[in-house]
Amino acid sequence: MTYTLKLYVSDDTTPAQRQAAERLFRQALETALGDAAMVVPVYSAYLNIVGQHGEAPDTEALTLDERLVLETWQQAETAAMEAVFGPHRHLDEGGYQIVLPS
Repeated sequence: MTYTLKLYVSDDTTPAQRQAAERLFRQALETALGDAAMVVPVYSAYLNIVGQHGEAPDTEALTLDERLVLETWQQAETAAMEAVFGPHRHLDEGGYQIVLPS
């Protein structure tokens, strides 16, 4: 399964810089998850957890599997964001959107 990635970066970013940043983000995300094929199922499961329990769920209220998915996604997301924006990024410095296949 493939996914579509859109990075939100500053307006003065060139198309080549955006493509390079998206490539870095994908590589870091996929490496952290172990394989590109893991992005869609892990992100889908993460979205289900957030949909049921909110953006910052109480981990004690989650099942062990839900907690594992949540932590796995958060670690992969952090690795990808740091790969593109650096470890000391501020929340307003950029973001991303992943569109899952229908």
